[in-house]
Amino acid sequence: MPGCFSAWAIFRVTLPSAASSHHRADAFYRRWQRLNDWLAQHREFWQPTPFADPSPAWTKTWPALADRVARLSDSDCVQWDDDPVALAEWVAGALPSFREFGELTGIQPLAVELADQNTLPEVRATDMPGRKRLQAGAFASAIQPLKHNVLDWCCGKGHLARTLAPLCGGDVTGFEWNATLVDDGNLLAGKFGDAVTLQCQDVMAENLTMPPDAHGVALHACGDLHRRLMRKVAGEGLPRVSVSPCCYHLTEALDYQPLSRRVRASKNGLELTRNELRLAVRETVTAPKRVREQTRRISRWRLGFDGLQRQLRGVDAYLPVPSHPTRLTNGDFATFCRWAAGNRGLELPGDTDFGVWERYGERRRQEVSRHELVRHLFRRPLELWVVLDYSMFLEEQGYDVRLGTFCERQLTPRNLLIDAEKRSVDC
Repeated sequence: MPGCFSAWAIFRVTLPSAASSHHRADAFYRRWQRLNDWLAQHREFWQPTPFADPSPAWTKTWPALADRVARLSDSDCVQWDDDPVALAEWVAGALPSFREFGELTGIQPLAVELADQNTLPEVRATDMPGRKRLQAGAFASAIQPLKHNVLDWCCGKGHLARTLAPLCGGDVTGFEWNATLVDDGNLLAGKFGDAVTLQCQDVMAENLTMPPDAHGVALHACGDLHRRLMRKVAGEGLPRVSVSPCCYHLTEALDYQPLSRRVRASKNGLELTRNELRLAVRETVTAPKRVREQTRRISRWRLGFDGLQRQLRGVDAYLPVPSHPTRLTNGDFATFCRWAAGNRGLELPGDTDFGVWERYGERRRQEVSRHELVRHLFRRPLELWVVLDYSMFLEEQGYDVRLGTFCERQLTPRNLLIDAEKRSVDC
């Protein structure tokens, strides 16, 4: 795999520990800086939201690219959206700077050869969705061997903890704030004889006490929760943390707050909003066909209402509408419009031609899906920008960090894994 990470893997083997650590920290920073500069260069493509803006500025600045995406079919959009590297190569036909995409986002897989052996058998995976079962098995394989007590962070019913228990010679504990999930998880552990103990614990509590000699693990802990784990492990000097982060935008802060000193000190670092962070996790590669079709229908309705409300208000501006009640999902467009208008304090004329506006919504949906296709290319670069910040933070706190993927994207797009071990004091 091209890029800094393949070089880092070689240096880790051939250099003494202190020099190797310094090299990796520099490699993380160089890659972060390159991503940062590329994202800044292309911000016109990913900062505007096509759903709210019928004519993104880039469509006028880069008419050849706009024309190319306009000619795509819906099936083309689905195919390209599921293969971002190929999409970037296609876009590069109109905008050559996208040829860097593959190298910028390429990242080596971590060892997952024993994923099948380390996956919880189906007969013991009660209440555990099949995809999550496979993810846990792949995650467990990528962090072998386990040399310390394990703490499953935000553990739910302890599915990851139960997957790791047979691989761990020490204690396996889980922290979860939902008492019902804790009770159910302990019952499952008891039923199958798993050496796992779940505790009801708010991990954001100020008085949180970490188990001694703990290896913190988190599979898809969201936003502030996974950031809290890394800070807590580093602050207490615990031996290891392995995190697959998710939902970076779920944070109390209005803007992203970098963890590493280098990113905080950068004079040209991006300042990402929560909404921009949300883009990093907007992927439907694992969504079933039914869910995709439902999403398209709701998008058509919302965009149709958007056109209608602009005419009613005489204001050519997007008007946000909150999440709709589930009961409306299987209804019709007119019912959705009446609900949305009532929610925003608008009165619909009795002669409103809902058919006209639903057809308008479908035309807009097609435009949006094509404009979003280009915007979606920036999901992985934004995610890596954040994850590299995490990796540098842990390096700065005295940890040796591995960064890679623990499974294929088809199993979960959130397949990045940060695995950090405390360096020995003599390094």
